[in-house]
Amino acid sequence: MALVGRPGAILCVGSQQLRTWFSGFMPTVPAAPPLSSPGFTPKIYRMASRLIFALSFLLACHKVPGAQQATNREPVAGAKTSARETVQAHIGKAHEDLKDQRYREAAEEFDAALKLDPHLVDIRYQLGVCYFAIGQRKEARKELERVRTETRNDPAAIYYLGRLDLTEGNLDSAIELLNGLMSKPPFPDTAYYLGSASLKKGDAAAAEKWLRKAAEVDPRDFRIPDHLARVYQKLGRRQDAEREYARAAELRQHYNDAAQQATDCSRALETRAPEAARAMCQQLFVLDDPDKLTTLGMLYGKHGDYADAVGPLERAARLDPDSSEVQHDLGLTYFRLKQYQRARGPLEKAVALRPDFFGSNALLGATLYALKEDEVAYRVLDHAHQLNPRHADSADLLFKTAMILSQTKAASKQYEESLKYLRKAAELHPADPEVHRRLAQVQADSVAGAHR
Repeated sequence: MALVGRPGAILCVGSQQLRTWFSGFMPTVPAAPPLSSPGFTPKIYRMASRLIFALSFLLACHKVPGAQQATNREPVAGAKTSARETVQAHIGKAHEDLKDQRYREAAEEFDAALKLDPHLVDIRYQLGVCYFAIGQRKEARKELERVRTETRNDPAAIYYLGRLDLTEGNLDSAIELLNGLMSKPPFPDTAYYLGSASLKKGDAAAAEKWLRKAAEVDPRDFRIPDHLARVYQKLGRRQDAEREYARAAELRQHYNDAAQQATDCSRALETRAPEAARAMCQQLFVLDDPDKLTTLGMLYGKHGDYADAVGPLERAARLDPDSSEVQHDLGLTYFRLKQYQRARGPLEKAVALRPDFFGSNALLGATLYALKEDEVAYRVLDHAHQLNPRHADSADLLFKTAMILSQTKAASKQYEESLKYLRKAAELHPADPEVHRRLAQVQADSVAGAHR
């Protein structure tokens, strides 16, 4: 079961049919973020991953005949759904708390959800990261170790355990854990933390290797040249050290300016008239800076100004076409505007760039579903379900798509194909009587067709 690939950004949709996409400035789920430093001060900028996902879908544009009747005929199933809704309510509240960086409150909600259903391993992961964020390291380690065991060494859990070891000075363990992730790092700053651990250990050669790798991944992170400068000082390379210190100072000032501009923009959007707020926010509209443009698009989206978010995100995507995050944010913004055809392209790029990121796969599947591209939607949603089988909304959408396809295939007498989709639906909703009724009907039709 994969929990990696939680970084992303989500915002709310004002629609009765589209139950909510939330957007914050961290990496889930929802999912929890790779935090920017052991002391973690939240930062509204791209250096710390910003994607947390609270995923829900449009279920009304493509209704499955009989689904509602089946629910009405089964009061016991309804009671189970109610219990699930209670769990989902806690999770939804936690994601709202995460969006506003209230990690302690989010931890309480995740903990409440786990008390009702202790098998939600992805929620346990997020609980562990919330504990990490608020400095409750003992609790964080307990939850993350359990996630690691239950998922058979999930890379995201190992990443945070490595960071816990780094924070607590267990350098050998931190280096071993983080080094084991470098063939396929779960988060962009994995190399930075491995380099930091090597620097603390006194291994200058390894520190330089991994910090240079980190700089390739994120050349705008001011922490990396700062640490490289310390490496060069230890090696007696004073000119190189001064060059890196100067680079770090330049990037830090750029970061601080952008963070202040983002704060001013966010405050203006909350307190000023729209035109005055946009004038304040336009200082982030720097034509050649994809980070500021992405931040501006996210801020507009966070405050419901989805149409205004499109321009900066489109330009950011042109400047940084290989950023899966920017492509995801742009696709998500079009999705919130119900411009599903336009959402499709950026989301397909996001999935191509990060094939195993649940959030982009799930959103692309929802987009294709809205476009009634059912066979393609099924493949994408099935992959999303494999990445996160406990995500109820994406599983429900996969179920609905399977039921639609089974009906389409049966109508064209492709009985084996129809049965394939019905078996998947039965796997997802084993207690649904409509699924079993259709299975029996299609099997009977298949036998009758073979004898004609």
